[in-house]
Amino acid sequence: MISAMSTLRTARGGAVLGLLLGCGLVLSAMVLGQALVQVRVADRYVTVRGLAEREVPADLAVWPIRFSVTGGDLESVHAGVEQATRAIGDYLTEHGFADPDLHASPVAISDLRARSASEPLAAERYMAEGAVTLRSTRVDAVTDAVRGAQGLVARGVALRPGYPAGAQYFFTGLSDVKPAMIAEATRDARRAAARFAEDSNSRVGGIRRASQGYFTIEDRDPFAPQYKRVRVVATVEYFLADGPL
Repeated sequence: MISAMSTLRTARGGAVLGLLLGCGLVLSAMVLGQALVQVRVADRYVTVRGLAEREVPADLAVWPIRFSVTGGDLESVHAGVEQATRAIGDYLTEHGFADPDLHASPVAISDLRARSASEPLAAERYMAEGAVTLRSTRVDAVTDAVRGAQGLVARGVALRPGYPAGAQYFFTGLSDVKPAMIAEATRDARRAAARFAEDSNSRVGGIRRASQGYFTIEDRDPFAPQYKRVRVVATVEYFLADGPL
């Protein structure tokens, strides 16, 4: 009799334990299922790109004025280099530029007769090549000086062709426009995400991830290098939620 009752209690205990384990598994499955749903919802996002462009005037101009001088001896070549340098300085002074705006590069001298014997004998033995570089934030004044560069020829300066042919123009104020352009690119990206969400009967949530592209500064066109186009592209991932806005 005692053995039968003990067996009954053991069976009941096993049943209760099995019931508890079963309930635990069901609850675990429910929690896990809910977590999976949340993960899937969180994984719904859209990747868009936002563009911001701005046209700005150049704020720095650099004009390398290259020249050459030939002569039969080094003394005459040296005198010619000094004369050309003075003429360039006088020309730029007349356009309102001062000495701090000018920089004279080292002069390179070549012996024209120390070449291959098969080449024709040069009339002058030596040739000096030099440059005076104008660097100024007075962009319009530099442009005017470049346009009248033929006046240097009238002063006896033998201009030497080279690259660039004229002045180079730069925009150095990127830090001033950068914050506003990043904000503009982000707004453009959100508008693109909103259009996508509307088409898919969703609404745009928070930002999942964002990355800023490189800023590029290019000439507005080949004929107006003194005007620049600044451009940046931002890549943004937005979460999507069910239902329209």
